[in-house]
Amino acid sequence: MSNAPSQQGKLYGVGLGPGDPELMTVAAVKAIASADVIAYHCARHGRSIARSIAAEHIRETQIEERLMYPLTVETTDHPGGYRGALDDFYEEAAATLAAHLDAGRSVAVLAEGDPMFYGSYQHMHKRLADRFETTVIPGVTSISAAAARLGQPLCEDKETLTVIPGTLPEDELSARIAAADSAVVMKLGRTFTKVRAALESSGRLDDARYVERAFMDGERTGALADIDPASVPYFSVAVLPSRVDAEPVEAPDPARGEVVVVGTGPAGAPWLTPESRGALANADDLVGYTTYLARVPERPGQVRHGSDNKVESERAEFALDLALRGHRVAVVSGGDPGVFAMATAVLEVSSEDRYSGIPVRVLPGVTAANAAAAKAGAPLGHDYATISLSDRLKPWEVIAERLRTAAAADLVLALYNPGSRSRTWQVGKARELLLELRLPDTPVVLARDVGGAEESVRVVRLADLDPEVVDMRTLLIVGSSQTQAVVRPDGTRVAWTPRRYPEPGTV
Repeated sequence: MSNAPSQQGKLYGVGLGPGDPELMTVAAVKAIASADVIAYHCARHGRSIARSIAAEHIRETQIEERLMYPLTVETTDHPGGYRGALDDFYEEAAATLAAHLDAGRSVAVLAEGDPMFYGSYQHMHKRLADRFETTVIPGVTSISAAAARLGQPLCEDKETLTVIPGTLPEDELSARIAAADSAVVMKLGRTFTKVRAALESSGRLDDARYVERAFMDGERTGALADIDPASVPYFSVAVLPSRVDAEPVEAPDPARGEVVVVGTGPAGAPWLTPESRGALANADDLVGYTTYLARVPERPGQVRHGSDNKVESERAEFALDLALRGHRVAVVSGGDPGVFAMATAVLEVSSEDRYSGIPVRVLPGVTAANAAAAKAGAPLGHDYATISLSDRLKPWEVIAERLRTAAAADLVLALYNPGSRSRTWQVGKARELLLELRLPDTPVVLARDVGGAEESVRVVRLADLDPEVVDMRTLLIVGSSQTQAVVRPDGTRVAWTPRRYPEPGTV
């Protein structure tokens, strides 16, 4: 609220609710009754839904300002394009209202739903509220109206609600829908076919409900999959209601069974891609190492199957057996499932004849190497090799030869699984080997628990690498001959490997 002079009029942004005049608030009715000027937006046909909702409260003695859009969805020859034409219109409309306010008249701008939720009033508010005393009166949103008409909760417990405009590109719609617990997609009409395709590609079409003209004449609700696209008006929404207490699948259909191997990144939620979020949300069963399962939020109706970290093949077989019985299974893997993780185990077991009909998908995740590199700067900026120091599944002689070969090729090295309680000597051996081929000053990144509560990222000299501080939660990045490490003004030490490599003989 501004410190406007008392002789100026007051501006009201009046929310009218979804359409039924009985859903207007008492405050809205009072504001309309007291205003000198009633303003409302409309298309070029001149009709206004907002005015029709408030009609019984508008007096003949009040001034009416019809703010008529110059265009809605058609093209324009305005030099600023569609947005430029609308911006000019909003400026003109605001000037019209400002003239009334400067003359001491109070102005009520009518808005369907809530004035601050996808409403035309917002454009007036941004242009006038800093100059005139202003009150915004909230209204029942179309989202609340849709949930009420469906008779289904939108959110329960720890669920979140995502509101999405249907005007987004289809791939963006799919990503946001897949990642959502509950969701409402606004602005249907011409976007309906695209929204329906996004719901289907994200695996949520069966959950989606359709609401048209809630609390208005011509109201319609139903399963979105059954709606004829040609019949959908602008005043309609798609709703993905709460999944709490959702009807379970009574008899799993073997034809719907699948396994999706999902990479959670190095530390859970902030590192998940929208596609991975969607796969985890849509699964009937989650299978994985208990530490990785703990990163995934619990959802109603899902069954979690945790196991030890050393039973990859058994875990893969268990997941595929569930899929044979018609379950949608997400196998949870840390980092990227294809980098020293569960994708290989699942694909290997799925090649057996009995599982040949089970669809298997692998969804990528942020790798530990990429996460560690980003925290340290850009040490993987040029060619690099990724090697596991674990000799549990391959002999140390093989590891040592690969280290020598990669080091001789002057590749940056990302070293996974450097140590554990039962493997305490491998880091020391690797350092000795690398010092035969790399300078003592070679930068080494020690990245521990990246993204977690105990995150620690340091850059040290290869000669100073202490094996005692390296454990299973640590990843090492050993620089090449070109890798640089500098201390920035804030005291942080960063490392990077230039993309340009010197010509032979110039080093």
